[in-house]
Amino acid sequence: MGILSRRKNKKYSYEPRYYQNKDKDGNPFEIKHKFDDQRSTIHNHGLKGKFHNALRDYKEGTDRIARNRIYIIAAILILLFLWLIDFDLSIFSI
Repeated sequence: MGILSRRKNKKYSYEPRYYQNKDKDGNPFEIKHKFDDQRSTIHNHGLKGKFHNALRDYKEGTDRIARNRIYIIAAILILLFLWLIDFDLSIFSI
């Protein structure tokens, strides 16, 4: 080990003794997020790629049912908040 060289980290790759990899998709003990395969913005290279993917996702939009569900939940939460602070809702009626 030289004075100026850095020490390399040791790697540990666990493989069970009697494990037979049938699907050949990789290590079953690999840790990754369960939605990584569906995300389009996770495997970007550079700022241009990220911007391009974000713009494409914006143009595709979201599902109409999901958007309506978000609006309904937001309205319920706002009304619940106004009810908790004793806001007078009669100003909205004619």
